[in-house]
Amino acid sequence: MNIEKWIRGNTDSLRGKWVAISGTTGGLGAELVRFVAELGGNIVFLNRSEEKTNVQRLELLKEFPNAHTKFIKVDMADINSVLSALEEIKKVPLYAIIHNAGAYSIKRCKTSIGYDNLFTINFVSPYLLTKSLLPILRERSGRVVIVGSIAHRYSKTDPKNIDFGNIKANSLTYGNAKRYLMFSHFELFKEEKKVSLSVAHPGITFTGITNHYPKLIFAIIKYPMKIIFERPKRAALSVLKGLFDSTEHYFWLGPKLFNIWGLPNKKRLKGVDKNESRFIFSTAENIYKEIKEAFYERAK
Repeated sequence: MNIEKWIRGNTDSLRGKWVAISGTTGGLGAELVRFVAELGGNIVFLNRSEEKTNVQRLELLKEFPNAHTKFIKVDMADINSVLSALEEIKKVPLYAIIHNAGAYSIKRCKTSIGYDNLFTINFVSPYLLTKSLLPILRERSGRVVIVGSIAHRYSKTDPKNIDFGNIKANSLTYGNAKRYLMFSHFELFKEEKKVSLSVAHPGITFTGITNHYPKLIFAIIKYPMKIIFERPKRAALSVLKGLFDSTEHYFWLGPKLFNIWGLPNKKRLKGVDKNESRFIFSTAENIYKEIKEAFYERAK
């Protein structure tokens, strides 16, 4: 497939528009940065490492010298860092935010807000950013793009174990967080009139987040994975499409064939009923309220 030809037929100019992208220094994020720059957009890098981001920015400017960029440091596991980054993001005339950053193979712990770090990184922090940025996104009829995952199917939410913090399997905790991320946003945007939402997923692709197997097994499987599954550049097209195509309630954008291969296609999501979706949203709103109240109380 000619990716450039697909882009010409399925996207539009982003000239002069600021797009914030989290987790840009590798995998899908790195490809999304190039796509946005190619379409004339300006980029806000939301990353932990300024050093890695600066290397990426310099490489990007060699190819796209007219691109405008800005780095904002953020650690999605640290709510204080997220709140500090939020104040900086608000100074940018933001058009869109792509919630791409994620974590899977990391040492598990409780964060300062009392939730598992996988749950915080993959759900709590992105939701906090979206909810807080809606007012400025409305000024430009902006967009929010969520990078979901087929891992959301791995289990149902548990009201007695919201963050899956006592479950050892990272796959289940990650999937639970993605379930919260996706369906909290569906409910949040149900009545939204000015800001568009796209829930997208790349299928299965070879990025740093897949590097969670034991070293020997990983060494054996990494090359077959590269052959069998979509490469990040092609997998990122579903997320890029989200900047131009909204998803209706309970629909997502992803690879057409078995949610793994092919060009972006809209499909209806199954496996989450209205009651569970509403519970997820209620939980998201309660966590958001708790964080905001605790933050402002400390600021007094």
